[in-house]
Amino acid sequence: MNILVTGTAGFIGYHVVQRLLADGHQVTGIDSINDYYDVSLKIERLKNSGMVNPQKATFDNQLKSADGNYIFYRGLIEDKKRMEEIFQSASFDRVIHLAAQAGVRYSLENPQAYITSNIDGFANILECCRHAKIQHLVYASSSSVYGMNDQNPFSVNQNVDHPVSLYAASKKSNELMAHAYSHLFQIPTTGLRFFTAYGPWGRPDMALFIFTRSILEGKPIEVFNEGNMLRDFTFIDDIVEGVVRVMNHIPKGDPAWENSISDISSSKAPYKIYNIGNHAPVRLMDFISAIEKELGIEAKKKFLPLQPGDVPETFADISSLVNDTGYKPSTSITEGIKKFIDWYKVYYNIE
Repeated sequence: MNILVTGTAGFIGYHVVQRLLADGHQVTGIDSINDYYDVSLKIERLKNSGMVNPQKATFDNQLKSADGNYIFYRGLIEDKKRMEEIFQSASFDRVIHLAAQAGVRYSLENPQAYITSNIDGFANILECCRHAKIQHLVYASSSSVYGMNDQNPFSVNQNVDHPVSLYAASKKSNELMAHAYSHLFQIPTTGLRFFTAYGPWGRPDMALFIFTRSILEGKPIEVFNEGNMLRDFTFIDDIVEGVVRVMNHIPKGDPAWENSISDISSSKAPYKIYNIGNHAPVRLMDFISAIEKELGIEAKKKFLPLQPGDVPETFADISSLVNDTGYKPSTSITEGIKKFIDWYKVYYNIE
């Protein structure tokens, strides 16, 4: 198929592109390559996907991989004209929308970035999908939408009307916007609530990257909520497997659906929401212990209270994804951390 993927210089986007190319698809990618974190890491991801000289990407040109199977555009999803040009450049069978301003804590510092990218940008994606008559739009939501929810595990059938960060609110807004377009224009849409993705080529602003770097440099790590955190850490290969399975599982809508008694993750419209997680939450202190064991170094720890916007626990109920697609995460936390640290040492030339 011919597939458009947004956010292809990002962590999840990079891995999705790798998988799609390996499966024989034609991929068109877009990314702004912004400086939210290390730009050189984003450039290296593009290089590793086969993109020739990605550092030469501008907002006016396009780049191609050596074999021509991957076309890359540098652009902002909130740039309506640019998005329209990209959608008009080819006939896409699927759109996988992963571009966004990420990060819970950064949303406290720069809220406008989340409105611009996550709301305005997503509106452009929906409009372009509408006019291009896309067969299926798969987009990234987040486990953060569960906010103040205290029922575990987190289920797609639970209310998510009480977010505790603007980032979470923007992702909840995406789900609402997608439903409106599915209802009005019969665009099949599927939202994926990712639970703490980690692995090689990961984001430098996330816990595993920060902990590994600090421990190797002999610096103390900040352990929030006094270490009393649970996270449903999900290895990147398992995330990608879920994305690919969902991509080919197009929602049709249920004519008999009733709001008061039916599954709220679906609708009469061709709309669906899934959790993608490991279904096995890990205590933060156990996560740190696994890193220490793999590195052979004990971390210096600075215990701090829960940060604004954070939740103390995440735990994914993935039963609907398993039932509908046969998805099953297969990577243990020990195996996943080892793969990340092996990559980290090679990437940063650490003996």
